[in-house]
Amino acid sequence: MLPGTPLPKPLRVFYGGTFDPVHNGHLAIARAAREALGTTIWMMPAADPPHRDVPGANARDRAAMLDLAIEGQAGLRVDRRELDRAANSDAPSYTIDTLRELRAKFGEDAPIAFVVGADSLHGLSTWKEPQALVEGAHWVVAERPGSALDEHLPPASARLVSGRWTLDANALRTAPGGKVLRLRQPLHPESATQIRRRIAAGETWHHLLPLPVARYIVERGLYGATPIVLPPAPPR
Repeated sequence: MLPGTPLPKPLRVFYGGTFDPVHNGHLAIARAAREALGTTIWMMPAADPPHRDVPGANARDRAAMLDLAIEGQAGLRVDRRELDRAANSDAPSYTIDTLRELRAKFGEDAPIAFVVGADSLHGLSTWKEPQALVEGAHWVVAERPGSALDEHLPPASARLVSGRWTLDANALRTAPGGKVLRLRQPLHPESATQIRRRIAAGETWHHLLPLPVARYIVERGLYGATPIVLPPAPPR
């Protein structure tokens, strides 16, 4: 680095989702983002939807399962800001609100990135204030089976990310936002929807989640889980 060149600012990365429940695919994405970006990944569970029933586990249980899933894993943390914000308001919680809260805390010049799956990228144009989102933060997009990043993007979403793609993870440290990075990581076919269905149907499912999360689900009967014998915890 040349003398007088300003040091890159810390990159703060947030991986949001319902995590209902958190599973091995979620953790594979978080670990891949941690390795690619060289920074802590904050896993941020979404709040319960206001004014209607919770579709799976409630926010308290989903956050507790996240805590169990990342225990002992360096560089992975849980961020409860959306849950805390929802506890003080009946209004819907939007990603743009989270971004503005992060900007208020870290400043307008801080590099901030959101990790999402390719399916979320496809629907980005339907989010609240999508132009402000893509300009105000970086987007780290994980490819998923059957949802390639650069195939069949809806025109509105394609326009949002046009000219923003980068292959250089370090480029995310040079600006507050506005870039889209492809995250290359091992693809996991499981989804939370499929896991909930398998649990309710009495099919085998525990191998798709961290063992402590599976134990939590069984102990509390979440998603219609019935008592089953799980493998013993590995020695520490």
